[in-house]
Amino acid sequence: MKRTSQSLSHKKMKKNIFIPNVVLIALFSSIAKAESVTVSSLKVLAFYAAKSNNQVTLKAGKYKLADYLNGDSIQAKVQRKDYQYLNFSGDNNIFIFDDVELEIDTQLRERLKFPIHTSEIMVTGTGNTLQGLTITSIGNGLSPGGSTFEVAGEKNTIKNFTIYVQGSFPYGYGDLFGKGGPDVIRHQKQSGFLITGSHTNILGCKLYMRSFGHGFYIQKNAGDIYFENCLVEGEVRSTDEILKEKSGPAFDVNFRTWTPNREGQYIVTPGYMKSLCEDGFRTYGQNRNIRFKNCTAKNTRGGFELRTNGGVVLENCTVIGAERAYWFGDNAVVKNSRGDANYGPLLFMEGSNANVEIEVLPNESDRIVHALATIQGNNNKVTLKAIKGNSRTQALPILIGYTHPEHGESMSPYGEGACTKLNFRNTTNMPIVIGKLVTNNIIETNGVVTCNRGENNVITYLE
Repeated sequence: MKRTSQSLSHKKMKKNIFIPNVVLIALFSSIAKAESVTVSSLKVLAFYAAKSNNQVTLKAGKYKLADYLNGDSIQAKVQRKDYQYLNFSGDNNIFIFDDVELEIDTQLRERLKFPIHTSEIMVTGTGNTLQGLTITSIGNGLSPGGSTFEVAGEKNTIKNFTIYVQGSFPYGYGDLFGKGGPDVIRHQKQSGFLITGSHTNILGCKLYMRSFGHGFYIQKNAGDIYFENCLVEGEVRSTDEILKEKSGPAFDVNFRTWTPNREGQYIVTPGYMKSLCEDGFRTYGQNRNIRFKNCTAKNTRGGFELRTNGGVVLENCTVIGAERAYWFGDNAVVKNSRGDANYGPLLFMEGSNANVEIEVLPNESDRIVHALATIQGNNNKVTLKAIKGNSRTQALPILIGYTHPEHGESMSPYGEGACTKLNFRNTTNMPIVIGKLVTNNIIETNGVVTCNRGENNVITYLE
């Protein structure tokens, strides 16, 4: 059974608590003022979003943000530098949005003249629960690198949201031409769901990314974040199709990329598949205690790019059709999870002290993929296994003692990195390449070792 930080804190506080009378009076006073109301307009919803200790139900139906933010209110918001469409700034509320769709015309971003990295809808209060909302973006209005939704307050729960994200430039190339500097083409991103507040629970939420930006991403060292039954789905496009363009942003820069390919050329290379969004689930900084259960990333750049050294735990997670499925820093724990190498590697293991077990899905394509996995670091335990009776037919090497390519870009070459005290088990039948910086490891495999330049490694072949 899941135990959140809130339930643990509650358990610790159950005995020997002295609550002053003045606090009790304030507590009962706030409860007495609490309301359970049903509202039918965004204007009234915004009023309650700034209040506390209420249960608010928004009447089922479709609400257009443009009807709420008319010309007069937009001008007033710009003057007072109030850039959020809605801000849930109150505490200890429950907001029920079952069968509610909020339509956002993305042109409103430009009319509000957003500063860089502005989130459109925010939860800045503490201890709130929001459930059931569908947010649909329409049009192609641009913002300078914002997100559609952000949880900035602490101890909030977001349940059963569905968010359709769009409006970025350029869209259709992924990160081929940069991702925020240095750029060949300057991007205007739009991401999905940002978490900057600790002790956040995200349950049953789905993101459909039709913009260049991240799905779920964590910043400002937020910790104790729990995801369950969440999905991020993007779109993919082949580099061959991109190279057929006769006009547009890519054509205008002669298809020059921001990273070199394996021949050292800065140009879009045929044969690869690119995701048109960024990562499905992403950490920035040293985020601690980030947990995922039953979560899926599909057709994203990275599935779970969790390079924090603060520890992540994944259980029963899946990646399908990503440029790179899993990417881990220190202290990662992964169990009962799976992914394919259809368009790119299954795993980049760059950290240490990790315990990772992943099933390799048999999905294959005609796109160029250079490795099943790269593994470096110290004192890792890694198991890669085939699904029983259903394994890959195309050989992809497992590179031990190798780094990820520059910026993770599939077209770029891999480097070499130290790998020590690895306990590795391979039952995928895929071949293994051992680099020169690999020492004092234990390797069990049913795939052949095609190259061994390491020292003091114990290699056992499985039947």
